[in-house]
Amino acid sequence: MNARFEPASRLRGRLTPPPDKSISHRAALVGAMASDPVCIRNYLHAADTESTLHAIGTLGAIVERRHSELVIRGGGLRNVQPPTLPIYVGNAGTLMRLLPGWLSFQRGHAFTLDGDESIRRRPVDRIAEPLHLMGATIEAREGRYPPFTVHGASLDGIVYELPVASAQVKSCVLLAGLTTDMTTVVEPNPTRDHTERLLARSGASIERQTLAGGQLQTTIRNADELELEVIDVPGDLSSAAFLITAGVLVAGSRLVLENVGVNWTRSGFLRIVGRMGAVVITDAEPDGTFSEQEPAAEIDISHGPLEGVEVGPEEVPLAIDELPLIALLGCFAEGETIVRGAQELRIKESDRIAAVVEGLRGLGADIEDAPDGFAVRGTGGLAGGRLQTYGDHRLALLGAVAGLASKDGVEVVDMEAATVSYPGFAEDLATLMP
Repeated sequence: MNARFEPASRLRGRLTPPPDKSISHRAALVGAMASDPVCIRNYLHAADTESTLHAIGTLGAIVERRHSELVIRGGGLRNVQPPTLPIYVGNAGTLMRLLPGWLSFQRGHAFTLDGDESIRRRPVDRIAEPLHLMGATIEAREGRYPPFTVHGASLDGIVYELPVASAQVKSCVLLAGLTTDMTTVVEPNPTRDHTERLLARSGASIERQTLAGGQLQTTIRNADELELEVIDVPGDLSSAAFLITAGVLVAGSRLVLENVGVNWTRSGFLRIVGRMGAVVITDAEPDGTFSEQEPAAEIDISHGPLEGVEVGPEEVPLAIDELPLIALLGCFAEGETIVRGAQELRIKESDRIAAVVEGLRGLGADIEDAPDGFAVRGTGGLAGGRLQTYGDHRLALLGAVAGLASKDGVEVVDMEAATVSYPGFAEDLATLMP
């Protein structure tokens, strides 16, 4: 279904963004791995996260829905029920890459994972390599694509240096490391740490250390069981980022977003837009903090002039999902906005570098792609037009925000893709219109 978004005169009001998608995935997985029932409050009910609930259900967990809460009754770390059919992950890349970490130590059992057409184009070799080094086996189509089969084994601990900073690969290895004497992951740059926080709260032994070269080393040790009673999921900063961008770009706007997760490993976008000159006020978590709790805060946004900015490789992991919005903001900024080191965007739900460049150029942007990013020359705005989403929820939301800030409006092709992460986006926007 296509949807058209006309230019907005202003946006005003308060609202709470949907629950955090990344944390919801992880909360369901850790809940299923726990020995006792786990209550999850404010779980995101969207296409991707429903795939995670379905997956843990096929592995033997019982999911009980209680109004705004979920109660998950799993069988513990080592008591997975092998399904007779492949585990269908839908379009959920996070699920596809994290779940094998748990399945890899289910000794003597094999598990096949499959997904939709988009998932079948997303490689799994980056999780297959460390799991193979630990003693598990992954058999994948063409050696690197879904569907693929995980053969569980008794695992050995390793020290693994990530070739590319990736929270999903890191999380997979740390989950697999729960049954080893000691497993260490070294990241070239810090990435989101929701998995580590949940595991630490569950009683797992987690140690973190910043190395001399700026690398972050995380070590996990053997756990007999995980115990966790309640998980509170904050609002999703990645979803809030679309509302923040709209508030910054639409003249006369003033928005307040409530209960937004401000974990420092997720708030790179806030720091970047702050450098661009946007008025975004929040009490974000200080850089380098590691706590078992996920911090949440109120974010105050208002319209203001922007300046171009350069985003380097060290910033990319902390703002990976919001980088398309930096491209959009760059269209309205004075000067040039450049993003480098973001090659990870090419293996998301779509090739997001190519799709963002094509989409914004079609709306009137002066933008060029590079192998690892893009460069935008600010022209003061966008004319409008038609934007193809390629089934990618981030592109659908990007097109909607572009329409609000454009001169003539934007038609978003397949706006339904937004339901993956923000099912009620159009309805929330309506509450902010005068």
